[in-house]
This record gives sequence, structure tokens and C-alpha cells, in this order.
Amino acid sequence: MSFRIDPRLPLTGEVRRILADEIGKAIGHLEAAREKPEQGLHKCRKRLKSVRALLRLVRSGDEPFCQTENECYKQVSALLAGPREATALIETVDRLADAFPEQSAGGGLDAVRERLVLRQHELHAGPGLDAAISAAIAACHEGLERTDRLALPDQPEQAADILAEGARATLRRAKKALDKADARGEADDFHDLRKAAKTHSMHLSLLGRLWPTPIKARRKAVDRLGELLGELHDVFVMRALLDAEGEPLGPADETKLLRKLLKRSEKSLTKACLADAAELFGDSPKRSAKRLARKARGDLAAPQEEAKAA
Repeated sequence: MSFRIDPRLPLTGEVRRILADEIGKAIGHLEAAREKPEQGLHKCRKRLKSVRALLRLVRSGDEPFCQTENECYKQVSALLAGPREATALIETVDRLADAFPEQSAGGGLDAVRERLVLRQHELHAGPGLDAAISAAIAACHEGLERTDRLALPDQPEQAADILAEGARATLRRAKKALDKADARGEADDFHDLRKAAKTHSMHLSLLGRLWPTPIKARRKAVDRLGELLGELHDVFVMRALLDAEGEPLGPADETKLLRKLLKRSEKSLTKACLADAAELFGDSPKRSAKRLARKARGDLAAPQEEAKAA
């Protein structure tokens, strides 16, 4: 099934269809996670992000439903965050080793990686993960049954305004996060920018037939920014663990190289993220939304006009 709104069909039916498809796939990934947690959890959380992006896109059309369901899937995703993060931190060490081969050739990252692998194993092998997966599956099944409660205006002009408002809200959020990240450079600012970029990428997919300009190049650039911001987020998480009480990643002599490489990686990633985000989100969100609304009104109205003519 396509993760794209078909302008020829009523908006309510399309959103219900996509919601049901994405939630169903999330349940499938959760079932698979019982055997292969690393892959299943990651794929499930991606589906849940797609669900939440869709809910944000149409929120103004049925705010009570979208707000309640968004909170539901936020909580489901939080159930799976710890085990997934354990895998992401191992991937971060591996990226550092690939990015700085000369510095890491002597095995200076080995002790930290071994601790992270042990931490991952404990999280994946314990009863807590199975309980979290079961709770997440139950919540998704309940959410699946609620999809038919969504009711959106299906008149072309109203539907276009709903989609434009949802896209504008995310662009505005990205612009605000970019301004803060550029001014302060705090981890939370980049995290907000990452979430907005991910949501915007999914909105481009959903609005592929309605977006006012060709989206292929923009989608590629947004996805690249999302990957860079994801790597930067993992760097921030790793640095926070280094500064945590109890030295969870090991004593100072075993984490010295890691701290050094994280600092270098953070510097280069921050610079790249700010430059790429400025290219993507420097335009006025309001102006972009107006262009989208104009095109969407025409595209959504076309099937009805054709039907009248026939």
C-alpha cells in the first residue's frame, strides 16, 4: 500500500487507509523483534514515526482524535526506546572507528564497545523487553481499531487547508529549532530540529502528488540531514553517558579516546547540520504553505470537476 495521499479520493478514507497500513506493519515488526530485536525495534519505531507524522499533518481537521492518537504512539515508542538506543550506541562507536581509522587502530575503543554490547545483550535478553513488546502490540491493536473514528472534512478546499496547515506547522517548528540550534547549539535544539526534519520528510512522501514543486531533490536533502542529525544525536547521548555518575562506559583511562573522537565528530556534524538545515528551512513556512494550499485545492478539486463533466 502506498504511503501517499491520493488526491482523487476522499481525504478521510486515505488517511484511515495509511494509518491502518502503517500500524499493521508496526505490529509485524514488533512480532519479528521477539527473535531479532535490533532490526524489529528499529523498523517498528520508523513506522510509528510515520503514523505520528501523518497525524500531525491532518491534526487541524480532527484535533481530538489526532492529539490522543499521537500521544498513544509516543508512549508506545517510548516503551522501545531503551533497547533501540543500546544498538544505536554500538553503531556510533563503529562509525567513529570508520571515521578515524588511524586514531582507533590501537584498540582504544574496544573496551567501551564491549561494555555497550554487554549492555545491549542485557536489555534484549531480559524479560523487560518481551513485556514491552507485548504492551506495544496490544496498544497498536487498540489503535488499529480506533482508526475508523477519524473524521476529516473531505471538501477539496477544506482538505487542502488542513494539509497546508499541517505542513506549515512542521516547517515552522523546523525553522524555530534551526534558529535556536544556530544561536545556542544545545543538544535539545538539534533534537527538535531532527524530529522536525524527519516529520517533514514523511510529509513530502504523503504529499508527493500535491507538493507545489518537484520533491525528489528536496526529499534526498532532507533525508541526508535527518541522517546527520541522527548521528549527532547519538554523539550527544554518548557524551552524556560519559559524564554520568558511576562511569557507565568505563573509567577515564578507557574512555579517553572516545571522548576525544566524540568531540571532533560533534564539531563537524554540527557545522554540516546547520548548513544543510539553513538551505532547507530558511524560507518562510507561511509562504511555502500558501503555495501548497493553492496547488492542493486545484488537485483535490479536479476529480470532482471531471465527475461533474462526465
